[in-house]
Amino acid sequence: MKVLVPVKRVVDYNVKVRVKSDQTGVDIANVKMSMNPFDEIAVEEATRLKEKGTVAEVVAVSCGVAQCQETLRTAMAIGADRGVLVQTDAELQPLAVAKLLKALVDKEQPQLVILGKQAIDDDANQTGQMLAALLDWPQATFASKVEVADGKVTVTREVDGGLETLTLKLPAIVTTDLRLNEPRYVTLPNIMKAKKKQLDTVTPQDLGVDPAPRLKTLKVSEPPARKAGIKVADVAALVDKLKNEAKVV
Repeated sequence: MKVLVPVKRVVDYNVKVRVKSDQTGVDIANVKMSMNPFDEIAVEEATRLKEKGTVAEVVAVSCGVAQCQETLRTAMAIGADRGVLVQTDAELQPLAVAKLLKALVDKEQPQLVILGKQAIDDDANQTGQMLAALLDWPQATFASKVEVADGKVTVTREVDGGLETLTLKLPAIVTTDLRLNEPRYVTLPNIMKAKKKQLDTVTPQDLGVDPAPRLKTLKVSEPPARKAGIKVADVAALVDKLKNEAKVV
C-alpha cells in the first residue's frame, strides 16, 4: 500500500509575519521557512502506518519553488521514502495545487492521501476537499485518529458535538488535525540519510496542468491594532460602562 503526503513550505510559525509596504503580500525575504505544521503531522501519521506494516511506501510531494526541496528532505528525515517536487515560480492557489496533486495521484496510484487540513499561511482549508472532488474519492477531514485495515480507513474526527467516526473505502483522502499525533524530533542521522533518498523534480507542464491563479489579490493589510483596556474602580462602574458605553447589557 502506498501513501502520498503533500507538504507545503510556509513561514515558520514562530516568525512574526510582516506585510509588504506596498500591501501586495507578505514579506518573506530573509524569513525562516519550514514545513507546514499540519503537514508535518500528516508525514508522522504516514510514517507510523508504515512502521506498523500497514503501508509499504510513503511518498512526500511539494509544489512550489526550488527551495521546497528542503521541506521534502525534512519529510524524508521523518520517514518518507522518497520525494517529488512540482517546481514552479507561479503563485499557487488551492485549486491549482489540487489539480497538480490529482495528476500525481494518477501517476503514482496511491491508495491513501494524507495531508494537513490547512496551511498556516493562507488558512484556506480547501486543497484536501478539492482534491477529493477532482478524484471522486471519499474524504475525512480534521482527523484526530486514523486506522487502516481490510481495505478501509476508519477516521475519528472532532465536531462541535463531540466525536464522529467515519469508515471510508480505499482509496481515500484524509486531512489531519493537531490532535492526531505529535511529530517526532528529527535526528541528525535521519537528516543525513534523507540526503541520499530519491527526490524527483517535475513541472506543471510535465503533468499537463495550468497553475495560473484564478483569483487576484487586491490588497494585503494588517489587522487594526486593538485598543488598550481600562481599569474600573468597582462593579458598579463596570456595569455602567457595559450598559452605557459598550451597550451589551
